[in-house]
Amino acid sequence: MTQDQQEAKIDQRALEVCVRCGTCRSVCPAFEVLGWESKNTRGRVMVAKALGEGLAPDASVLDSLNTCTTCGICAAKCPAGANPPAIVQAARRGLVSQGIMTEAQAGFRTKVAGSGNTFGEVGERLAWLSDAGAIKEKAEAVYFVGCLDSYRYPVVAAKTFDILRRFGVALLPDEKCCGSPLIRTGSSALKVIDENLRQIREMKAKTVVTGCAGCLSTLKSSYPPEFEVVSVPEFLAERLSVLRPRRLDLTVTYHDPCHLGRHAGIFDPPREVIKAICRLVEMKRSREDARCCGGGGGVRAGYPELSLEIAKRRLQDVPAGVDAIVSCCPLCIRNLSDAGAGVGAEVEVIDLVDLVARAIGPP
Repeated sequence: MTQDQQEAKIDQRALEVCVRCGTCRSVCPAFEVLGWESKNTRGRVMVAKALGEGLAPDASVLDSLNTCTTCGICAAKCPAGANPPAIVQAARRGLVSQGIMTEAQAGFRTKVAGSGNTFGEVGERLAWLSDAGAIKEKAEAVYFVGCLDSYRYPVVAAKTFDILRRFGVALLPDEKCCGSPLIRTGSSALKVIDENLRQIREMKAKTVVTGCAGCLSTLKSSYPPEFEVVSVPEFLAERLSVLRPRRLDLTVTYHDPCHLGRHAGIFDPPREVIKAICRLVEMKRSREDARCCGGGGGVRAGYPELSLEIAKRRLQDVPAGVDAIVSCCPLCIRNLSDAGAGVGAEVEVIDLVDLVARAIGPP
């Protein structure tokens, strides 16, 4: 049995932890929109169990499993200690290993395999980099940019690197997708993981810094523990005394990305950075209780209408009178923007790095 086949097996003990109490029904973002039992956490666990007992995986089964954003609020609230996102991902792996998947799932596999990124882009991943001399053979720390900032938010990538390189942080010469979209949607990410690992090892890096919540979660959980993984907000919070940002006349709110907050427990560092620069007013639901933006788990690609409706409901949590929504995940920023915030709207959505760059000026 291969490693992928072993990973595709659902742990029956994990299924039995769920006592079917229904607590998750009150917090599942997909269920809030769709209203079907099969589209909430409890229903998905029951579907996963039924698959192990011989249930035929038809289109309704795929829809049940793939409408989960893997936000983790169900696990955070579960009184029995169940971990439904892990169960859902295992069920997806089991079906994908049999060649049973949605068009969106297949699309991720094809694009990453062909281009090394989730968009199928053939352009240079480091096209945003103005100084080719920034590429080093060895470095103590490297900046893992991620697909979204590399190809959709290159200005954020450039701003982030301009700050990080002041502290000796370098870049991987040929970074690939971290593997998160593949892992979340049930496919193997071993090839891209191995390629990124090779480069990290060759550079002898001891720390990997990333500004993407999905990359952070994947680097922490799916890569061997050979290096420290640090989020950009953690890195910046520890260096505020050196950066010495000036105060800005702004009032902002902060959106907790699921994979940075609930999954990784990183709540305070981004708030410390924001409070050092401007006034922070919390959303109606924040920290462990923060609503999902709707973009994760492959839902944005596979179920765009559901994804945007979840994002619109998250925007209802934005307090009145703020100048911007700040976040630390490019996918959250993209989805919240597409749902009605951002440029041209009353409230813009910006990356934490945008805020920091405004407050510290050029190097």
